[in-house]
Amino acid sequence: MPDTPGKEAITQAEARVLEDLRAKRRARQFDRWLGWAIVAVGFALALSPGAATAALLVGSALTLWRLRADPAMHFRRLPFDIPVLIFAGFGAASILVSPDPAFSFYNYYNLVGVYLLMYFFIGQNLRTGRELKLLIASLAASALLCVLYGFYQFAFGIDTSAMKWVDGEAFPELRKRVFSTWENPNIFAGYLDVMMCLVFGVFLRVKARGQRLVLALALLALAACLAMTYARGACLAIAAVFVAYGALRDWRVLVTCVLVGGGILALDPALLERMTSVFTRLDTSSEMRLAFWESTVAMIADHPFLGIGWGAYWMVYPLYDFYMQGAAGTTIKIVHAHNMYLNYAAEIGIIGALAFFWFFFGTLVTALRTRFLTPEEIEREAQAGRAPQPTDLSPESGIDEELRAVHESVAARTEAPAWNWAAFRAEVSHWEERRLASGFALGIGLALVSIALNGLTDDLLFNIPSSLLMWMLAAAAASLSLVSKREQAATRKEQQT
Repeated sequence: MPDTPGKEAITQAEARVLEDLRAKRRARQFDRWLGWAIVAVGFALALSPGAATAALLVGSALTLWRLRADPAMHFRRLPFDIPVLIFAGFGAASILVSPDPAFSFYNYYNLVGVYLLMYFFIGQNLRTGRELKLLIASLAASALLCVLYGFYQFAFGIDTSAMKWVDGEAFPELRKRVFSTWENPNIFAGYLDVMMCLVFGVFLRVKARGQRLVLALALLALAACLAMTYARGACLAIAAVFVAYGALRDWRVLVTCVLVGGGILALDPALLERMTSVFTRLDTSSEMRLAFWESTVAMIADHPFLGIGWGAYWMVYPLYDFYMQGAAGTTIKIVHAHNMYLNYAAEIGIIGALAFFWFFFGTLVTALRTRFLTPEEIEREAQAGRAPQPTDLSPESGIDEELRAVHESVAARTEAPAWNWAAFRAEVSHWEERRLASGFALGIGLALVSIALNGLTDDLLFNIPSSLLMWMLAAAAASLSLVSKREQAATRKEQQT
């Protein structure tokens, strides 16, 4: 009988060990499943929105399952959950005043429901460098296919003279505009702006020559494809982003932007003519936008609290048609205001719109402020935080000054390692997680700036894939911000101890 308690104790210990092993096995399995879901959502978003939505539903279900089954996985609040909920609430309330509540309800739960799922899925699962790399790789792969398809369209020709994307009488030389897998050239151009900002942000943070070369070539390809869309607003928006960054942070970016932009315009006179038409009334689209904005302002004045109803712009616009007045025919639908700010205020009211832009611009500022210390910076901070050592070089000592001069001269004579194909492959195959995270956060901030600028003349978020991409990037920015703050707190704690 005396040995019974010992056997029971051993049995309980073994049971705990087995349970820990099972929990770790489940966590690894969840990691694999959710990793594939992240890849599927990121890759399919620009190529097949239906497939991306299906993957998002599966990924969200897996996330809920893991939150319930994995004790190590805790639900985390993101910085702008409150404005997101206010936006969703006012969007739902606007259905009550819609001319067609059934349509608005259908449109709302199919759009806002998916927005919130994307925000939840990415916000809860982007926690480590592994998930970040999977997301970036999937977005890069789909962007590559979109750009290649855009080049294909431009090379083999797509006659768009009979379509609504350009005024054929004002621009007789302009007969084709690429749109790749997107609905129209303007939406595709907005997507290219976002991708250029993401690539540019990572380019600024990485240091390896091979990585910078790949990213520079990607920027050139994206810029060339953007020029093929002939989208004036998107071209001016990305130019404004790069010029502002160059003027404020790095003059080399400004010079490069001027040279590349000038070269593209010199090679394509039709693009130059289209860009300069922004400042004239040559193209009827500019005049029509002004008319849409006048009508939308009148809608907001008449329905300031709950708006005209989610997705109801096309139903209400004929009542405020001050421009065409039915002359263009009853078959034409004006589905949005061609201005992101006015469109949200018109459909869900001023308070709902303010909540959305609280979330939008708050995320923008958070992304631009998010930064991860590189290994070199971590080492410098560690050196700065420790006590002086006898072997440290001190400027007060003449002997140390001589040693410092010898050290610097030896370092200057050290030859840089040979950079060849093997070194290039090694650099491209290994991306340091901290630099990648810091660059991606900066890129998200710049991408949201481009969306904000594009929103002055168009409503890119009216397009479902574009809006889902924005919510994905917003959730990624929030996640990276939380990780950055946690690491900074840990670094400060280490320095204090």
